[in-house]
Amino acid sequence: MSIAANAFAQLVRPRLLAAAARAGAAMYRRERDLAGALPGGASGRGLVAALTAAEAAADADRRAHAPGYSVSRHVRLLAALLAESRPTGGCAA
Repeated sequence: MSIAANAFAQLVRPRLLAAAARAGAAMYRRERDLAGALPGGASGRGLVAALTAAEAAADADRRAHAPGYSVSRHVRLLAALLAESRPTGGCAA
């Protein structure tokens, strides 16, 4: 298991959020979905780190009941993080 996949496996998130992210990761295509998950963009080695940081911020907003929290964005971030952490990268199998 890669370091990124191991880090993702250790995340503790609500079951419904995790299930939605797994479903999104199954349909994930980098060309189409990455811009929606990470509008600022990132590529290469920094991609998983940028997704991890953005997801951690979204989770902090969720836990704090922040008014700007978006569950759909959080699902997109988790799905992208899961997909990009796969051995095949952002490519669907």
